[in-house]
Amino acid sequence: MMASSFRQSMTWLHTWAGVILGSLLFVMFWMGTLSVFKEEIDRWMMPMTRISAPETAPSLDALTEKALELGGGDAQSIYIAMPSSHDPTALVRVGDPHGKREERYLDASTMQWLPDPETAGASYFLYPMHFRLHLPYGRWIAGLCAMAMLVMLVSGVIIHRNLFVDFFTFRPRKRLPRSTLDLHNLTSVVALPFHFMITLSGLIIFFSLYYPSVQRAAYPEVEPDEARQALFAEAEGWYKREPNDVPAELASVDAMHDRAKSHWDGKSLQYFMIHHPADAAGYVSFARATDDRVSARRHHVTFASSTGELLQEPKLGPVMGVQRFISGMHFIQFDHWVLRWLYFLAGLAGCVMIATGYVYWMETRRKRHEKAKMRGVRIVQGVTSGSVTGIIAATLAFFVANRVIPMGFSLGSLSRVYVEILVFYLVWLGCFAHGWIRGQRAWREQAWLIGTLSVAAVLLNWVTTGDHLGRTLLRGYWPVAIMDVLLLLTALVSVAVARRLGTPRPARDPKAAAASPAQ
Repeated sequence: MMASSFRQSMTWLHTWAGVILGSLLFVMFWMGTLSVFKEEIDRWMMPMTRISAPETAPSLDALTEKALELGGGDAQSIYIAMPSSHDPTALVRVGDPHGKREERYLDASTMQWLPDPETAGASYFLYPMHFRLHLPYGRWIAGLCAMAMLVMLVSGVIIHRNLFVDFFTFRPRKRLPRSTLDLHNLTSVVALPFHFMITLSGLIIFFSLYYPSVQRAAYPEVEPDEARQALFAEAEGWYKREPNDVPAELASVDAMHDRAKSHWDGKSLQYFMIHHPADAAGYVSFARATDDRVSARRHHVTFASSTGELLQEPKLGPVMGVQRFISGMHFIQFDHWVLRWLYFLAGLAGCVMIATGYVYWMETRRKRHEKAKMRGVRIVQGVTSGSVTGIIAATLAFFVANRVIPMGFSLGSLSRVYVEILVFYLVWLGCFAHGWIRGQRAWREQAWLIGTLSVAAVLLNWVTTGDHLGRTLLRGYWPVAIMDVLLLLTALVSVAVARRLGTPRPARDPKAAAASPAQ
């Protein structure tokens, strides 16, 4: 009796945590899933960066000269990300003493600047939305959702006593509530370890934000912001010193890099930073690439910019070593294509799990709420159609806008970058409104919209760049080819879903229902 009561309370907790926060969780899972291939999506959205990676490592001195050229002789800080297997360009970012920042992409093979892509792409829009939702206190909201997700995972395990059976049970031809529940259980169980790991690791990444008592306990005598800086300076080896206004020449960055590699056993460079390049107190920090290991620790080595003297090589403590390893499991930046695809598929499974949970809740309560003249189902219908099919449609509209809006376009004071983002939000808000107005029919109609936008994105990429699917496959340019393939698969799945939702539901024969065992 007590076990049954406990399981019932867990059912209530699982249901209402999902109904209340499921919409935000879907946004986080959807954007996180896309972020697995954010660099590849950037190649699709930035045709000018579809270049070949340099065959040999470029000279860091030459890259620094280009950065100083970009800064106009007034550079206070320089950040240069090296070309990689995911991104063939070099990203150069220069900051001046007044806080203004200039950023450009560079072809490291020819040392020529690439045209401004005029888009936030996946790296600067879709990926940040995964963990901060582009909202005030977004990281706190994301943390609340992550903790709710852990609660739902634990309660889901408790209320589903037959996890092994659920793993092998899917009856797509059954009535919608039954088939939806099967799919919800299946996607929950098949990716259960991933869901636990990705949710818990997301909380651990931002431990200093969610658990500020750690840094306050370690550094009680300083202000909270200073305590956080002190914590990471000691734990991860952040190095910082102010300029002393004594002019000095910048020493060879290549020579410093050669010394840095000796600390990494010859491993490759991910990025380097130069602070105060024309000052005697300037310094250069090199970060080791993490594509050959799970840990997200970049292993910084810092030298004096004018003399090449080694200033710091931090040793990571055991606690931060574990934190960086767990962070690496979440970020999946290591160069392992099989695991990256598994992460992508597991993320999609999480999206399906959340969406089918909503559909099941609505389908099992629709008639009861209508009979009692309750508005619960209609409210959830409007919210979820906007946050599930709506955000997928908005993302695809973002891709379409990227291919349609001409370069250099502006709308009043909004540059092309923000016009694309405006299109995303307008379509998303439109899907919410459509969900409120059309009710149950909104899911099917928005599924058709998703299919249409997916095909349109593929065709527009062909028309505007000439890189049709056949060409990219023959050239072996996989980022763009796979993006087009996934868009076409999205169209096929959305059409199948729209047809399934539009199929009339057969009326059950009361005699047959009475004779058959309960499901």
